[in-house]
Amino acid sequence: MNKKLFSILLLVILSMLVAACSASSSKDEAKSEKSMAGSNEIAMDNMMDRDAEEAPSEQAQVETTTNRMIIHHAQLQVKVKEFEQAQLKIEKKVNDYGGYIVESTVYGQDTEAVSGTMIIRIPEKHFQAFLKDAEEEATILERNVTGQDVTEQYVDLKSRVTSKRAVEARLLEFMGQAQKTEDLLKISADLAIVQEEIEVIVGKMNYLENQTSYSTIEISMYEDRVIVPALDKNNLDTWDKTKKQLATSTNFMLAAGSGLIVFFIGNLPVIILLALIGVSIYFIIKRKKPTK
Repeated sequence: MNKKLFSILLLVILSMLVAACSASSSKDEAKSEKSMAGSNEIAMDNMMDRDAEEAPSEQAQVETTTNRMIIHHAQLQVKVKEFEQAQLKIEKKVNDYGGYIVESTVYGQDTEAVSGTMIIRIPEKHFQAFLKDAEEEATILERNVTGQDVTEQYVDLKSRVTSKRAVEARLLEFMGQAQKTEDLLKISADLAIVQEEIEVIVGKMNYLENQTSYSTIEISMYEDRVIVPALDKNNLDTWDKTKKQLATSTNFMLAAGSGLIVFFIGNLPVIILLALIGVSIYFIIKRKKPTK
């Protein structure tokens, strides 16, 4: 009897141990799955923080392979003998060096003081040569050349865009592995933000590349000249002027004669009456005058 009771208790204890081991295994599996899901979320949330840590090493590597990037800007104030010829020569030099004119303005073409402004973009490799040619064509009044080094700024942007593209690749990978709709939506939103940031950075890089590949030159030109009025050929035509004066005089005489005729004919009754009165007075006075 005691042996039978002992056997039953032993079976109960063994059953409890098996159940406990099974429950522990289930909990471990659940924790493992939860841990994997959490690690994915942490990876997506911390990608932007990794960019800042990766940037310095990449930036140091890029600095060793990037040439100095300088934005050159020159301002020239010159005095020229003939404005139009000087302008044409500068335009020809711009074409020869592969540049282009951004703006060209001329002031006071009809006055004694003629001036103008030209804003020119010249390839960086021809910057100094063009300045030398432009200065040979005129008298320099003022010269100002500046340079802005944007190498570090460009290297920083290049490092940032490299990191952003790495994040973009990871997000695309996560998107391909996502099984839940909410995970897919979150990854898509993060991907849109990263791609927008990449576009902004690339735009800044393109701007710096354009500014450093072409230098800007602003030329202000002045010319002092005396305007000689052109002679009017009509004023020098004596024969035409004589014919015009003769016609004017003839018209005046005809107009005066016509006026007199109209006056006498139109006032003929009055004139006759005045003449009769005058004759009568004349004879009366003559009769009263004593004879010698």
